[in-house]
Amino acid sequence: MYKRDLDLERQWNALLIQISRVLEKRPKDLNGVLFLIGVQELGQSNRNFSKEEKQDLLHIAICKVLSLSGYYQLEGLDEQGWPHWKLVKKLPHFDLLEQEKLLKTHVLEYFEKEFQWIFPLLP
Repeated sequence: MYKRDLDLERQWNALLIQISRVLEKRPKDLNGVLFLIGVQELGQSNRNFSKEEKQDLLHIAICKVLSLSGYYQLEGLDEQGWPHWKLVKKLPHFDLLEQEKLLKTHVLEYFEKEFQWIFPLLP
């Protein structure tokens, strides 16, 4: 494993610890963190979501974090307040492991930018 991969995993585990401190529950995996981001971006946290809505929340989160590198751009909100994104830059073709690394890197950047006041201890 490369040093940058070890650094990414160290930062990722630090983020999971910080999330568990704030929420008093640790997300199980990347999808759990993406779900939290999707709920945050939607702004409708005080309700239950259907299975389809949960999938949509993951999509919102992926678009939001990848927008930090210019892959997606917010088009606007629909009448229910759900954000809609458009692809503006072609995504690289990665295997599953590289896709996960890309998303984790962008999730870390998201938390650094959006929640520095909550997560000041991230390395």
